Amino acid sequence: MDDMDEPRGPRGKRSLPFPYDQDLSGVLNNLNRRTRWGRDRLANDRVTAALLAAGMRLLVAHLGPGGRSRVNSERLLLGSLSQRRVAEEFAAGPQPFTRYGNGVSMLRDRWSPHSDFVTDLINFAVWRENYRPEFRERRVAHIKRLVHGPDFVRAVHDIAYQHTAEGVRLPSVRLGLALMTAAEGDEEVTRIISTVYEDYLGSWKKLYETVLRERHLRLRRGLTLDDLANALSAATDGMTLRAIGDPASGVVDHDRRGSLMGTVALAVIHAFLEPDDDADGLTLEQSVAARFGRRPH
Repeated sequence: MDDMDEPRGPRGKRSLPFPYDQDLSGVLNNLNRRTRWGRDRLANDRVTAALLAAGMRLLVAHLGPGGRSRVNSERLLLGSLSQRRVAEEFAAGPQPFTRYGNGVSMLRDRWSPHSDFVTDLINFAVWRENYRPEFRERRVAHIKRLVHGPDFVRAVHDIAYQHTAEGVRLPSVRLGLALMTAAEGDEEVTRIISTVYEDYLGSWKKLYETVLRERHLRLRRGLTLDDLANALSAATDGMTLRAIGDPASGVVDHDRRGSLMGTVALAVIHAFLEPDDDADGLTLEQSVAARFGRRPH
């Protein structure tokens, strides 16, 4: 198709719900157009948005809380997101999304092969803008509590609960966890996951830097900010996965609005950090050995 036939920019998407009304030219990287200009224009087409929304509804149906299928990563991506199923969901889509036309033809026009659609849908699903605006607003409030609040321990517990509980509910988080089990050997999926974590951990590291500076704390000798961010992130992923797969485990307690993640976060913070004015200068291993009566070799 001639690029001149494509619709003009995101202007026509202003009636669509967030985040489909946003500029997606930096998110959809596999559209079937010869030029960057053509791909950018098509990324902001209302039909493209409607096809993405159809794919997202299928992800929510299969990965969201109460999803109706047992998750197998390969079957999920190649079965639940087949051209036929996406086209059917497109045709049944709600207003104000476009739902007229041949969905299969529209998919093939934009993404060839279909795996390119799946890749772009994954990019969109894990895009940070997909987190609800109120989630980002809560994050700003949490940062203030961690940096300046009078009760640091309570702030850590509250934030750990809300962050883990939100992760359990978000299809994008569930998708990310499912993809990690299927990433080995798939360079594109590995790249997406790596990019997501680079962005995700980068934002948390900025927060940790601020907390350390304002709370007059320092990392123990031998530990880095990357170590702290990776430790807390890995613990969060594990708690979220456990809560999804074994809700009765109690790692997230919705009645009390608490989670085991809060306890683990405090343990990591206590082990990794020292007050500036009372630092012993020991590594973590040396500190543990000194406490339990043995010197590390």
